[in-house]
Amino acid sequence: MMKRISIVAVGLLLSAAFLPDAEAQFLKGLVNKAKEKVKQKVEQKVENAVEGAVEGAADAVLNGKKGNKNNDAADVEDVEEGEAEVSTSNVKSDFVPGSVVVFEDVVKGEKVGEFPSKWDLERGNAEIAKVNGEQVIEFATEDSWIKPLISKNPKNYFGDEFSVEFDLMYTEGEFEIDFMHPDAERDNEIFTLTWGHNYNLCLSYVRSGSNSNTDKEGESRQDQKTQLNNNRWHHYAISFNKRVIKVYVDGVRYINVPGAKAGAGWMTFFYRGDKPAYMKNVRIARGAGELYGRNATDASAAAIEKAIAETGKFVTNNILFETGKAELKAESMAEIQKVAEYMKKNPTARFLVVGHTDNVGKDASNQTLSENRAKSVVAALAKLGVDDFNLKAEGRGASEPVADNKTDAGRAKNRRVEFIKK
Repeated sequence: MMKRISIVAVGLLLSAAFLPDAEAQFLKGLVNKAKEKVKQKVEQKVENAVEGAVEGAADAVLNGKKGNKNNDAADVEDVEEGEAEVSTSNVKSDFVPGSVVVFEDVVKGEKVGEFPSKWDLERGNAEIAKVNGEQVIEFATEDSWIKPLISKNPKNYFGDEFSVEFDLMYTEGEFEIDFMHPDAERDNEIFTLTWGHNYNLCLSYVRSGSNSNTDKEGESRQDQKTQLNNNRWHHYAISFNKRVIKVYVDGVRYINVPGAKAGAGWMTFFYRGDKPAYMKNVRIARGAGELYGRNATDASAAAIEKAIAETGKFVTNNILFETGKAELKAESMAEIQKVAEYMKKNPTARFLVVGHTDNVGKDASNQTLSENRAKSVVAALAKLGVDDFNLKAEGRGASEPVADNKTDAGRAKNRRVEFIKK
């Protein structure tokens, strides 16, 4: 359109050169009006584009998501590089999982109808069930109260920094998570997270230096897309760092409370309702994001040593790669340095370095990508003085997810590197 108007304008100017002054001035006036019209249209298009981008960013924050992404690599790159995406991606999605895993249950290989083998019973009943062909933990319709079965320090496995994650689906009733003092029996909570019919998350906690409970409610999310008891899977994450409690739903932070009392040792999951509730992908880990999101890694040689001594492996989400590539990001080197320190202190230990991806893209591509990423980590460790004779790189693609690939937070958790002692 602009080219067409420009051609017409040139024609008018040429014609004006051979006309009397009055007519020439008239034609020049037409040209100026045409130019002004074009300018106004361009400015209006730019303004509309800016307003659209701002509205899109606002909708992304209010809905707790970044927009729909498909499996096309080019589209993924476009989303990651868009200005609106960059400006809103970390507003309320700052969850950092702990790196020292003390308990994990993806609910696989269990016998349907049996009590889940990785759990202990406080009260009521729970059993393995199948939902859409997938094994899950089913809570009974009356009081069901279970806790992780941890053989070592069963009532003191948290410390002052920890994270808890799980997927939950239910339609009605009340769900509750209790964090207890190591020396206490149940019903003596350091803090409790509850939610029920009104969809609101409610956190009851003991303030630092106080024994009184103070209620703190999260935001009300009652629209159909984000209500919590809509018979859909939602991913929950809880982070505690010395005194700060943060609670996330589907990657979006709902509660952020400073000044809570430390000292939780163990926890329970409780459900009461007229219809069953279902849970899967439970992960408890020591460590947490830096207070107020300063992006510091929580890994240390001592933490790595402890994780390997207790579980035989060290799992981290802090080794990052360029999108769709095996190239390490610069911020990954701090984590790799800590792993190298541990390995050099244990020069005879042999490790399987395993790369994992999310499910975006084709299976074959993810398999190759995970293998190449594991090789990149091995090469980086070798450059730091680790004997690569003791390291074997392996990729497992998206075949072993530990979280729901339908959410940003879940996909981020599945993109991980494991160091398994052989």
